Amino acid sequence: MKISKTLCSLLLAVPAIAAVAQATPSAKPGAAPYTVVDGYKVDANTLQGFKTWRSAACDRCHGANQEGLVGPSLITSLKTLSKDEFVKTVTSGRPNTQMVAFSGNAEVMKNLDNLYAYLKGRSDGAITKARVEAAQ
Repeated sequence: MKISKTLCSLLLAVPAIAAVAQATPSAKPGAAPYTVVDGYKVDANTLQGFKTWRSAACDRCHGANQEGLVGPSLITSLKTLSKDEFVKTVTSGRPNTQMVAFSGNAEVMKNLDNLYAYLKGRSDGAITKARVEAAQ
């Protein structure tokens, strides 16, 4: 039985298609806003959230592992904080605390959803390492 070149190409492409699908966040309502493999390999948006975390120096108050220092543990906080509450807190800060408003930080504002995805993944326990890398 002969297999056509087209069928062979398609069969060879299936693993690559599966890898892309695995590394792409789901758009389903209620689905996690991140995709993670092996505890630290994440989709591109979640990786950008990690980079935003680093560039905004959030670790100075919340710790390198998001477990809290001067500011609270985000691992704990994001278990109960809604996404809307997270956005409000990051955008406006928290009066009478050391949490500053990031509304003037274009990088943070542009990547707010990505930052949330990264921190939510850490809080959910799906992202097991603070430092992540791109899923292949």
